[in-house]
Amino acid sequence: MQTQKPLLPDAARRTAAWCGVVLLVAGVAAVLVFLCIVFKTAVTPVLLALLGTGLLGPVHRRMAAYGVNRSVAAGLTCAVLVAVVGGAGYIVVTALVDTGEQIVQSLKDAGQWVIDHFGIEDGANVDDLAANAKTLVEKFGASAAGGLLSGISLVGSLVATSVLALLLTFFFLRDSDRAVRLAHSIAPRGTGDLVEAMGRRAFEAVEGFMRGTTLIALIDAVCITVGLLILDVPGAVGLGALVLVGAYIPYLGAFISGAVAVLVALADRGLVIALWALGVVLAVQVLEGHVLQPMIQSRTVQMHPAMILIALTAGASVAGILGMLLAVPLCAAAFGILGELRSGGPDAPDAPEGPVGEPSG
Repeated sequence: MQTQKPLLPDAARRTAAWCGVVLLVAGVAAVLVFLCIVFKTAVTPVLLALLGTGLLGPVHRRMAAYGVNRSVAAGLTCAVLVAVVGGAGYIVVTALVDTGEQIVQSLKDAGQWVIDHFGIEDGANVDDLAANAKTLVEKFGASAAGGLLSGISLVGSLVATSVLALLLTFFFLRDSDRAVRLAHSIAPRGTGDLVEAMGRRAFEAVEGFMRGTTLIALIDAVCITVGLLILDVPGAVGLGALVLVGAYIPYLGAFISGAVAVLVALADRGLVIALWALGVVLAVQVLEGHVLQPMIQSRTVQMHPAMILIALTAGASVAGILGMLLAVPLCAAAFGILGELRSGGPDAPDAPEGPVGEPSG
């Protein structure tokens, strides 16, 4: 009996199969993004709580290892989180408020210097540029806030989101030992170990990103602040605070904060000091890229800079500034899951042990 010849060649069928997989994955991702936007009021505190849990999870585990009750340890860890975030926020806001006007005026002077020395048309006005920039920032901020906090006042919504995120952080820390049972209970039959392993890898990626980024941000901010103080650049502390905040937005944040520092040095201290400030910023970036990141984040998921920039753009389009802050850790978690799948699952010889959020060794 003669076998029927396939309608399409093998190459075409394989291509069609891969296209179907890509469309299915894209459709699932689109639905997940849509649901996150619809339920943003609940999703945002959960994501922030996961970041807080990843940042201070080692503190909770260390206290629990010393015999402290898990609830007490979670409460103390949340108190540390409030103290760290509140203290850092107070320092950053105070520094920016105290030196913000001086930094803005320096940026205007730097813009005027560029106009005068590079022959830009006489119609260019720095005040108009500053006003347009301010209007653009206000529109961007209003758009981001409107997309995230529609119908609710900004301050009240931020307070409610922060309190809910803090409470969720407490429960995530206290009940992290139950994550394995939850993973096995919701997973389809026979896939509990794989779901557990993927959850572990995703959380380890977020945890490593948060701890590594925070430590690198502190080192960058201290080094740049010391350098600017030595060069006697005005507003050095505020510029260092800007570097600290910008470090959580990879590449883009470092570029913007470094450019602001150089422009302020140019306006107030002249071209020579501006070049020295540029050297300080570049030296810190080289130190970060070639020493700090390989040493501190060597065990986290490494992503290509192009992927990070794409993630930042997508995050900004979905949720504004908050989306930019959350985009990279979420991508790190996704790459952690893909890495677990590629490694062969929990039966692979290099798979870590222990429940989600708990130390692997």
